[in-house]
Amino acid sequence: MSREALGMLMLGLLVVAIFVGFPTAFTLLALGFVFAWIGFGWGLASDLMVSRTFFVMSNDVLIPVALFIFMGYVVERSGILDRLFGAIQVAMGPVRGSLALATLATCTIFAAATGIIGASVTLMGLLAMPAMMRANYDVKLSAGVITAGGCLGILIPPSVLLILYGATAGVSTVQLYAGAIFPGLVLSTLFFLYVVVRTLLDPTLGPPLPKEERDFPVGQIIRMLLTSVLPISALIFFVLGSIVMGWAAPTEASAMGAAGALILSAVYRRLNRHTLTASIFDAIRTSSMVLFLLVGSSLFAAVFALLGGSKLIETFVLGLNLSPTGFIWLTMLIIFLLGWPLEWTEIIIIFVPLFLPLLPHFKIDPLWFGILVAVNLQTAFLSPPVAMAAFYLKGVSPPSVLLSDIYWGMMPFMILQGFGVLLVFLFPQLAMWLPRLLFGG
Repeated sequence: MSREALGMLMLGLLVVAIFVGFPTAFTLLALGFVFAWIGFGWGLASDLMVSRTFFVMSNDVLIPVALFIFMGYVVERSGILDRLFGAIQVAMGPVRGSLALATLATCTIFAAATGIIGASVTLMGLLAMPAMMRANYDVKLSAGVITAGGCLGILIPPSVLLILYGATAGVSTVQLYAGAIFPGLVLSTLFFLYVVVRTLLDPTLGPPLPKEERDFPVGQIIRMLLTSVLPISALIFFVLGSIVMGWAAPTEASAMGAAGALILSAVYRRLNRHTLTASIFDAIRTSSMVLFLLVGSSLFAAVFALLGGSKLIETFVLGLNLSPTGFIWLTMLIIFLLGWPLEWTEIIIIFVPLFLPLLPHFKIDPLWFGILVAVNLQTAFLSPPVAMAAFYLKGVSPPSVLLSDIYWGMMPFMILQGFGVLLVFLFPQLAMWLPRLLFGG
């Protein structure tokens, strides 16, 4: 069997193993090592295993992954989200759809404090879903708002996805963060406008908060907002602002963010031994999973390239004689479909690198491509039949909330996110203006 055929066999076995349910990281390591041994012998296989592991573990670009994940878990357990949602809920009470709008506002702010999607959807499901059901909100609208808003952390910095894409594609994480800010805000704005229009057209979908639940003195409402919005906004500003403005590297900013999250948790009197140990344990577990995936992917990609698999795919795609537009939409379709059965980590680490070598041929900026991929993956996160956001919400919702209700509620927001992908494609300046303003080029 030729080496190119070995490479394609290796890729095929990987896809089968993932769909069967084998652990992805160990599957990548095993296939990479075994096919390197078959194709080049024991010596090269051993050398590649060691060198690829050392390359990933010595990459300082990945240090913020662990620190941002830790920051997210601390913020999750600090009670900040409870206060934030309560304050915004009361402040927006007289407005139609106020609970849905408060949910979106809370999700947008929380996304800028942590990129942990499962935590965002689960926490908002616990906080917002019972409140909206008590207020006789439409179940589908409520589910759509929580799942779509909870997924904003995929795109809005400090997104772990963007860190991994930057490490994989060799793109500056700082510029990716700058490029993702406006597309993330555009998506959040589209969600807000949709809720406003729907509740204006049909007030029964989202009635205002009952007067007795928002009957607070103006001074108390202002104090609630100041004590909930200002602290988390300050944390976001110091972390993201320091990165985007060039005051601190992502590693330094992530360390500052983790320290700031601990300080906020202590101020809110939620920092104790249980909170700290649980946050550390969850951060280590999640970070280890991501880094194991990166080591396996690095080995797999190196062996796949040596066997000629990457060149074979490149030759095939170039043989299609696609225009840059055709190539973009082909990759977006593939990534969208992969988002049904796979987690975004597997897509970013395993499949996106297959397309990266083709970007120079089509004269596509890898930074812009990365933002498109992030928006697209956010869309895939809401797409049935898998739609992990739906399962996160279903797990914490009352039994009366059916999975079919959640699916139907997500559909309009999935369409809006597809429109967001189109906007970033048609108007690249949404993603490119701020990085060029701050960093030139």
